[in-house]
Amino acid sequence: MTIPGEGQINSVGEFGLIAEITALLPQGENVLIGPGDDAAVVTAPDGYVVATTDMAVEGIHFRRDWSSAAQIGQKISAANLADVVSMGARPTAMLVAFAAPRSLPVQWAMDVTIGIRDEAAKMGASIVGGDLASNEKIVISITALGSLDGRQPVLRSGAKVGDRVVLVGTTGLSAAGLALLNPSEVIDSIDADNFEELRAAHRTPKVEYELALAFAKCGAHSMCDVSDGLLADLGHVAQSSGVRCRIDPRKLDVSKLTDAALKLGVDPLMWALTGGEDHAFVGTIAADVELPDGLRVIGDVVAGSGVEVSGLDVSKWQAGHDHFQSTGR
Repeated sequence: MTIPGEGQINSVGEFGLIAEITALLPQGENVLIGPGDDAAVVTAPDGYVVATTDMAVEGIHFRRDWSSAAQIGQKISAANLADVVSMGARPTAMLVAFAAPRSLPVQWAMDVTIGIRDEAAKMGASIVGGDLASNEKIVISITALGSLDGRQPVLRSGAKVGDRVVLVGTTGLSAAGLALLNPSEVIDSIDADNFEELRAAHRTPKVEYELALAFAKCGAHSMCDVSDGLLADLGHVAQSSGVRCRIDPRKLDVSKLTDAALKLGVDPLMWALTGGEDHAFVGTIAADVELPDGLRVIGDVVAGSGVEVSGLDVSKWQAGHDHFQSTGR
């Protein structure tokens, strides 16, 4: 008799691993047919489906010596959920493709599944299927689906001159955590218990899904998930909309960054403006709309192009992560 989670994945085989994983996956009300057939069937009440895909590669997006399997699963799940929510949609389902070395412990595969599942459950989404393969490094690719529930999608291209720029969540925490996880003489001298909140923010970002949906429902003209940095992602909004977005840096909350920035000799605004993977949301909305509590107005939209940070020259800072040009995550 095989004990669930015992041994390496090559000892249980592909179909044994599928059986152990699917046993962990309850199906929600949006799922008509879940795992077990050639494809899943998910409801689309208004006839529209929002779809996105995000891939995570070991050594680039995550490290097993920094994060547990469940933390890695949670973070990858959050990246996909945030993309769906940034369109003003409610996540409904996920498909997960997983490649790993044959020697990977079965328990690791189960734990990463639990992390993906539990983060998805925060928004009522189910894992409805996927695929498995062997590979030298772990690769996880998720396709997430969502429902607009009769609303129009919120696009990057909808910003209008006169809008306010609104931030949902906080940026820079994950970037600070990454800096603290990277070894250096300065970091090695810092007490391990110091700044644990920042390290945790890199491992498992706390995403304001419901607040972002509330922003969409109250009339957001545009919105984008901040996965590659505030300057970069707001830049996508500005470019797609044909406008100029201005940020007032005094409106950014860097209170949790200042002590770590002082220790490491960096400007906390650099993390807040260029750091990715917090999965905050940035968007624009008309000036006369009453905003839900918890949203932060950080600037405005004017005629022109690009992104301006009032009183700051940010040209020395890389605006965001680019997989083919950036030197590291």
